[in-house]
Amino acid sequence: MDELVRMLHEGHFSCVIRKGEEIRTYTRRGVADLLEVLEHDPAFLQGAQVADKVVGRGAAALMALGKVAEVHADVMSEGAYEMLTQAAIRTACATRVPRIINRAGTGQCPVELLCAPYTRPEDMLPKIKEFVSRIQSQGKA
Repeated sequence: MDELVRMLHEGHFSCVIRKGEEIRTYTRRGVADLLEVLEHDPAFLQGAQVADKVVGRGAAALMALGKVAEVHADVMSEGAYEMLTQAAIRTACATRVPRIINRAGTGQCPVELLCAPYTRPEDMLPKIKEFVSRIQSQGKA
């Protein structure tokens, strides 16, 4: 995991995933890359190690659905930590916070907020898909 965290920071990536010997790096902000991997290559997530800069409830839901084995985040919300732990995913973070704040620093992260009413990752997935689709259609992802 140390190698993935080093790559995350040195490469200025948003997320680094290793499955076996294969390592993939991602640069989009938010949960778009995780969602894309879950939808188009779910086998790559199963049993994988993930190093991510920020993990909120939305990212945690995608990782739980993908059955990743281990997650390290620079910043992780309490809700994400609980979800990953309940899914029996080894979890570590540099900083744990009550909630993820939006990029502008003016309130809660929109994905964290839209996932708040739900406890099961499978219930969060359609909301996350709708959000990412809307953001991508606006050209913001």
